[in-house]
Amino acid sequence: RFLSFCEVFVLLLCNFSDNPKLQTFTQMLNSLFLSARAFPSLITNSSLNPNQNPLNGAKSSQFDQFRENRGVSDAAIKVPTAPWMKGPLLLRPDEILDTEKRNKPRKVEEKTFKALNRRESGVRGKKAMKKIVRNVEKLDGDSDSEETQMDDLSEFEYLGRIEEKVESKDRFGGKMPWEREEERFILRRMKKESVPTTAELILDEGLLNRLRREASKMRKWVNVRKAGVTELVVNKIKSMWKLNELAMVRFDVPLCRNMERAQEIIEMKTGGLVVLSKKEFLVVYRGGPSYSSEGQDEISSSLYEREADRLLDGLGPRYMDWWMRRPFPVDADLLPEVVNGYMTPSRRCPPNTRAKLTDEELTYLRNIAQPLPFHFVLGRNYGLQGLASAIVKLWEKCIIAKIAIKWGALNTNNEEMADELRYLTGGVLILRNKYLIVLYRGKDFLSDEVADLVEDRERLLSRYQHFEETKRESDIGLLEVVTNGKQLKETSKSGTLLEFQELQRKFGEMDPRNLETEAEKARLEKELKSQEHKLSILKSKIEKSNMELFKLNSLWKPSEGDDDIEILTNEERECLRRIGLKMNSSLVLGRRGVFFGVMEGLHQHWKHREVAKVITMQKLFSRVVYTAKALEAESNGVLISIEKIKEGHAILIYRGKNYKRPSSKLMAQNLLTKRKALQRSVVMQRLGSLKFFAYQRERAIEDLKVSLVNLQDSAF
Repeated sequence: RFLSFCEVFVLLLCNFSDNPKLQTFTQMLNSLFLSARAFPSLITNSSLNPNQNPLNGAKSSQFDQFRENRGVSDAAIKVPTAPWMKGPLLLRPDEILDTEKRNKPRKVEEKTFKALNRRESGVRGKKAMKKIVRNVEKLDGDSDSEETQMDDLSEFEYLGRIEEKVESKDRFGGKMPWEREEERFILRRMKKESVPTTAELILDEGLLNRLRREASKMRKWVNVRKAGVTELVVNKIKSMWKLNELAMVRFDVPLCRNMERAQEIIEMKTGGLVVLSKKEFLVVYRGGPSYSSEGQDEISSSLYEREADRLLDGLGPRYMDWWMRRPFPVDADLLPEVVNGYMTPSRRCPPNTRAKLTDEELTYLRNIAQPLPFHFVLGRNYGLQGLASAIVKLWEKCIIAKIAIKWGALNTNNEEMADELRYLTGGVLILRNKYLIVLYRGKDFLSDEVADLVEDRERLLSRYQHFEETKRESDIGLLEVVTNGKQLKETSKSGTLLEFQELQRKFGEMDPRNLETEAEKARLEKELKSQEHKLSILKSKIEKSNMELFKLNSLWKPSEGDDDIEILTNEERECLRRIGLKMNSSLVLGRRGVFFGVMEGLHQHWKHREVAKVITMQKLFSRVVYTAKALEAESNGVLISIEKIKEGHAILIYRGKNYKRPSSKLMAQNLLTKRKALQRSVVMQRLGSLKFFAYQRERAIEDLKVSLVNLQDSAF
């Protein structure tokens, strides 16, 4: 009311005053009252007690004024904005959030979404996802599942759509940073629909329940081994049926991995019905009417199975005891061992291509072969001509032949199988293990039709070549008759008897022995050239190793032996030698030799005892003596003796009567570090090996030169 009265007063002054200064003053008052109406904090802050903190008062009384006088005015209020918002944010007083009343709903909201946002402790993946899906179902229980069902994802069940209603888009004309345009979908994998078994389709429900109750009490069963459901297993099941109407069967690998296929095989071979299936056990009922499922299987089979069956038709009888999914492969053991007139198919590589496979092509073929079904099942090592002819026939439709090895077959060797098939077919072996063999037909494979066309073409070309040769010979004869036996200068001699006679006069008669000698000479010269090239490579490597060893040796400056050596009597030496040999603690010298770490260990031994025992495993005694002298020079000790022990050689060193431990800096000046010592050892080992191989090459070159000289002497 006070603001309204002041505004009316200012308007009257503006209308009825002629003084320009007074009009300017009244306009300033008018703008001040308008801003006071827009920001009531200007009035409320001025009414605070002087003892109150104005900042705290502004926080509490600013919004209290709005709550008390919400219906007074609808003027927009400018509120603080976020840094990313470009324009000002103007709100009505009734749209401002009440901070005091907001606390309780916020806690309720946190509890509602606690299961979605919190971190599940003690639970992993699957259980946590189930809890999340359960909570999402509670939140989205009112959504219509029929409208949101997705047609193309039949494997999943659609639980709903979570949309964030954005009111700020219409209000501010822009998109907030946390808002996303795409919609989030929550999907849950649907369970497979249980397909009724043959027993459930044929038997009555009461009879089936009674049989299952009896089956759950059975404790004796028939074992099915790797060989599958053999005739012996079928006889055992039928003998059990004579005493009881149920028989329990326990399956071993590989049929235990596919119990659906095991159920089909046991029902097909015994004629019974499986009434109970649990883990690797099946309970078979002996009675029940006959039921044929062949027509149903043909209808329900997938396109993959039908195409694979069409590919294998005509290759041979199928293996009905197959332990994996359909289609059933061809039983290679039922194919003939010998095929009359069988020959390895002819091969010819296309132009500008190589028959050898690269690593990339081999990897690509292995990746292709992985999802393919098995074409054959094999259980013997030899007599595979029937299988080879079937593989060649298969290669006309498919570039890869995949062969499984039978489980439980006796004396099978996959290496012998693969070698025999590769020899008979001429294919490329791309994978072999104790479970399967994969053969590729090769880039140079020719089908029967293409091979016949190539043979006809070669036969035609040879006929044309023979015709041209006879025509050329007849023309030469006519030319000699016309010229009265005189040779013309323009006549070509290539391919004629004159050319052969000239070559014979020039090089002598072509004796087969001379040909063999020339071939052997050419072979020896080629081998000599190859050995010389290898020797040059070895010499370059030796020079490189010598340079590396020279650099490492330049870092090592061995100490010179001290002339003033402490003198020990023979009795003292013998006493110290016995003490050293009885010591259990020792310092082992490795491949690095004498370096900074060895000297530190030696002085650490001398810290507690007078004699140190150093064990080295060097074979040559001269190298052992060299190592002992190096240790004596670097440590300033006294070498007692070098003894042969079980581990190698023991070097006994006495520290001396006036021993004083030197500083580590002085020891590190002239010795190699642990890394440099290892590098030096490796380079020395490499250098020794290279020199040995170079010596072998030199001996081989000398032998080749002697053989070449002897061959030339024998020729003359």
